[in-house]
Amino acid sequence: MSTVMPPEHPDDRSGGGSESGAISDAQWEAFQREAAEGGGQVPREPSARARMVARRLREQDEAAAGRRRWWQRRKRSPEPALPPGWRTGPAWRETRRGPLRTARSVLVLALVAGATLVVVRPSLLLDRLPGHHAEAATTDASPLPAETARPSAAPAVRAGSATRAHPFRGSPAERWASGADAIELPEAKATGGMSKEDVALALRLTKEFLVATNLDPAVLRGGEPTAALALLDPQQPEVLPNLRRALRDPDEQHDPLDLVSRFDPAEVRLAGDVVRVRGRMTFAAGEKPGEVRVHADYTFVYPLVRAGDGDGPVTRTIIRRALTTSLLDPAKWQATRGRIGLYRYDSEFGNSACDVYDGYYHPAFRDGAPTGAPATGPAKDPYDRSRRLSATDDGSCWKASRT
Repeated sequence: MSTVMPPEHPDDRSGGGSESGAISDAQWEAFQREAAEGGGQVPREPSARARMVARRLREQDEAAAGRRRWWQRRKRSPEPALPPGWRTGPAWRETRRGPLRTARSVLVLALVAGATLVVVRPSLLLDRLPGHHAEAATTDASPLPAETARPSAAPAVRAGSATRAHPFRGSPAERWASGADAIELPEAKATGGMSKEDVALALRLTKEFLVATNLDPAVLRGGEPTAALALLDPQQPEVLPNLRRALRDPDEQHDPLDLVSRFDPAEVRLAGDVVRVRGRMTFAAGEKPGEVRVHADYTFVYPLVRAGDGDGPVTRTIIRRALTTSLLDPAKWQATRGRIGLYRYDSEFGNSACDVYDGYYHPAFRDGAPTGAPATGPAKDPYDRSRRLSATDDGSCWKASRT
């Protein structure tokens, strides 16, 4: 027979008396009554350690609830306070992730700051890329709208110096359009007894002549402007023979540079493949019916480096050309259909050797000795398109005020 022992009184146990762990009188009486009847189970009293943990948790919960102000009350009941690691396991994950998260945050912030700096100043990155040129990096120079009339003054001076990455920096040409696209044609209209289609043809042929003589890479490297020669009317006396003579055997009286831009490939080459262009084109009726004349006034800016020099300085040569072509109606004039004649042409250059007549421009570099004869004329701004080109100039070689 099993012996039923009464539960111990809480005062007889070590660990202190917590009323929460004691048995009430009603429970004791119920135990005695059930024992007398031979049934029931002895109620088990929590151990001293369990009572101590429960008391500490309850005190922490009560302290946390007491610190909460009335305006901080939440609908959701606060979770009971627990000692670190109790029922949750060790906090080693949180402890070890702290430094990693900090390093990751610092790295992300550094990448964001670097990307922002590149967006604001792309040249910090682009200048270090091989083969990068100014046409892709000059975000601080908004392009100018097309020129529609003669400017009233010279363009403002811009800060900076030319580099291989930015060959137009510090020049008004930094804001100019590039290449053949810069030569925009006006809308054609019938004039001078010539149809709209005839006028459109005259405009197109004049542009092709300018491109073939001033922008063709092979011609700029000293080649013959074959495409330009094919556009000229062979029935116009002296023009084609004189130009062919100048290209074959140039001298002071036969200078191809009057119409063609060429550089000695053994001396210099273009810094990149971009030439900046600024100007305008107009048309008007000729003196007699059956003729339309096209007037073109353009400035070309060539960035140049010494041939074979991998990291030397950049210089610029600036050439302005004023050209008037004529398209004649073969039914009224002795002319070849689809060919243009040269009615008048003038030009001037900035930054090239004076009194050298070998069929090439010879630019000067800031770190080199001057070539050719010294300039004898007054200083001029080669970017000043408010001036008119005139054939009545004294012919003296003038010094460019800037390049």
